[in-house]
Amino acid sequence: MSCLASCCASLTCGLCTSVASGITKRSARIAYCGLFGVSLILSWVLREVATPLLKHLSWINTSDNLPKEFFQIQAVLRVSLGNFLFFGILALIMIGVKDQNDRRDSWHHGGWIAKMLIWALLTILMFFLPNVIITIYGILSKFGAGLFLLVQVIILLDATHSWNDSWVAKDEQKYVALLVISVVCYLAAFTFSGILFIWFNPSGHDCGLNVFFIVMTLILAFAFAVIALHPKVNGSLLPASVVSVYCAYLCYTGLSSEPRGYECNGLHKKAKAVTTSTLVLGMLTTVLSVLYSALRAGSSTTFLSPPSSPRAGGTTPLLKSDDPESGKEKKEAEARPVSYSYTFFHLIFALASMYSAMLLSGWTSSSESSDYIDVGWTSVWVRICTEWVTAALYVWSLVAPLILPDREFY
Repeated sequence: MSCLASCCASLTCGLCTSVASGITKRSARIAYCGLFGVSLILSWVLREVATPLLKHLSWINTSDNLPKEFFQIQAVLRVSLGNFLFFGILALIMIGVKDQNDRRDSWHHGGWIAKMLIWALLTILMFFLPNVIITIYGILSKFGAGLFLLVQVIILLDATHSWNDSWVAKDEQKYVALLVISVVCYLAAFTFSGILFIWFNPSGHDCGLNVFFIVMTLILAFAFAVIALHPKVNGSLLPASVVSVYCAYLCYTGLSSEPRGYECNGLHKKAKAVTTSTLVLGMLTTVLSVLYSALRAGSSTTFLSPPSSPRAGGTTPLLKSDDPESGKEKKEAEARPVSYSYTFFHLIFALASMYSAMLLSGWTSSSESSDYIDVGWTSVWVRICTEWVTAALYVWSLVAPLILPDREFY
């Protein structure tokens, strides 16, 4: 048995070493995403199986008859805290990295064996902390999760505007494609909102709150088009249609998070337990959402790139100095700037750690069954408020140049 264990350990170490050595500069972002994905899987697994183990830890099981949900939340928050510290420390270390000559650039892209060990050590150490620290982190995570959702919205708006600008700058065929995509998105938004009426406004029940949410989504979609096409507004139909679809999606996720016993949740009211496929789909949606935000952080053209980055739109001098005594300055000028902000990239993952913890722990609420993920009135209002904030930010991006004409908006 000991021989078998040593063989398994050596194979695991060899696998980690080969994976770490195979990570290049181009695949570093994917590697961070993979590490974050592993942390989500670990949180999910421990949420399901770690309760009997945590009950034997006296500094966690501080009183008798604690519910199962308490230990599930503890497992999720402790893994999340380790992940948050890992990416938070990296974000602090990478502050001020502007070019690839900086030694910290190699730290960002390399040293994966050490990073994996540090990540694992931090995660394990979190299970030795007293409950009061985890409770404080749980409270802070609610604000961090909200900030993550806000950043995600800003990234979406930046992506849609960049997409629109890049196509408008090209030939007329792109205009036709923009119009077709905009119409399809609007048809999808209105059709999906109609389906929501069927799912979440069952006949024979007073579902005024659900109707209000859906009608507000339709009004917002219509308002986006009216404002974007106004002659005084420098807007376009494509961003308006994409934001409309996203708002309809947020409305759906909010309504589908209503308690399973709620009579107006016609989509899930008959479900007494959640299936494994539903859990997998929910986790996959969360992972894709987080990974999109993190990867988009490396290609955004507004506030995500450092000033020295080519993406930031910096200018270069028309005349270059030929002074032979400025060799050092030339060498520094030839240094290739980093293509994205490493600090912001890691900060996205740190906030995403908080957000994923809130999803897996039901926003640290035990009102719903522990068999469900992201279900309860807290989740509903978080989604709906995110939709309204998205709408407000998009409208502000359209009208801000009119309200503040002396300021420059990008």
